[in-house]
Amino acid sequence: MHQLHLLRHAKSSWDDDGDDHARPLNRRGREAARLIGEKLPKVVAGFDLVLCSSALRTRETAELALAGFDPTPNIRYEDGLYLASCAALMQRLRQIDERHDTVLVIGHNPGLHELAMALAAPDSIGFSTLVNGKFPTGVRCRFVIGTDWAEIGSTRHRLVDYVTVKSLGADD
Repeated sequence: MHQLHLLRHAKSSWDDDGDDHARPLNRRGREAARLIGEKLPKVVAGFDLVLCSSALRTRETAELALAGFDPTPNIRYEDGLYLASCAALMQRLRQIDERHDTVLVIGHNPGLHELAMALAAPDSIGFSTLVNGKFPTGVRCRFVIGTDWAEIGSTRHRLVDYVTVKSLGADD
């Protein structure tokens, strides 16, 4: 069985009218990503693979959220994950090598939220929160994947965690 973690980037800055791809995290976002990084190693021993959008805010989130892991996980920064749709994310997940058991995807809404809703089994704890609520910045959810990566969209999977920054004790 595989585990898939989805992490939406932390809060980013809107102070600059520049390129969206180059938007950095703001102060609250950096604090949230550090808090995620403090808590994440207590949930998972490590990641076999991290797939991360190439946007600055996702790269900064990855750096801060994964700082507590030793060794540092294998991170692949991919342009194709920037603002990727649910379909594009699903296609990318199907390409993961079977030797990678625990995978983290760091990306953006709405694609990441749509992916989570498409994957979640309706009888999972947290399913109603996932489908009836928002997918705020810094949210992380974890699925137990009962198929090969190549068949990930063929069935629903058990959602075992839905954790917001607010639930970790910080302001959203």
